[in-house]
Amino acid sequence: MSEEITPYQVAPKTPLAGSAAAEIREQGEITRRSFPFVLTAAWLLLTAAVGGLASIFGRFLFPNVLFEPVQKFKAGLPGDYSVGEVDERWKDKYGIWIVRTEDSMYALITICTHLGCTPNWLPSQNKFKCPCHGSGYYKTGINFEGPAPRPLERAKIAIDTADGQILIDKSVAFHQERGEWTHPDSFLKL
Repeated sequence: MSEEITPYQVAPKTPLAGSAAAEIREQGEITRRSFPFVLTAAWLLLTAAVGGLASIFGRFLFPNVLFEPVQKFKAGLPGDYSVGEVDERWKDKYGIWIVRTEDSMYALITICTHLGCTPNWLPSQNKFKCPCHGSGYYKTGINFEGPAPRPLERAKIAIDTADGQILIDKSVAFHQERGEWTHPDSFLKL
């Protein structure tokens, strides 16, 4: 026979066994005492996320274009350059080689036409050689070895009428394969 509890009897006490509160504590849910800490942590996390998004948006408002080197610069007088030499003084600062022949001067842009690496001038071999994939270019900029699909580009070059200095504009590029190396702005006639 099973024992029945009459309304006047008290059931044996077990410490919250089977109660909803015991089940919640076992599941690790929030209690009244831990609620302020959890709320504070949630607000801090939300503030950090919004701050991170605000910093990304702020960076978007200031693009990298402002930090790029100038495209136009003066490169000195034509007499400052030796005949038959590749002058590398503007390679690091502006990305330009200036080549002077007996009757002309031109400015080659220092970007390999394969994947955009910067070739090196090798005076002992009389050629430009790209260290990334081995493309080779003659002193004129014409490609002759490696995977480079086309010759180096030339920058616009002119003489400034005010002071007689060479003025180079990298924003204007001339492509040999398009027949633009015959354009009067792609070289200086001396």
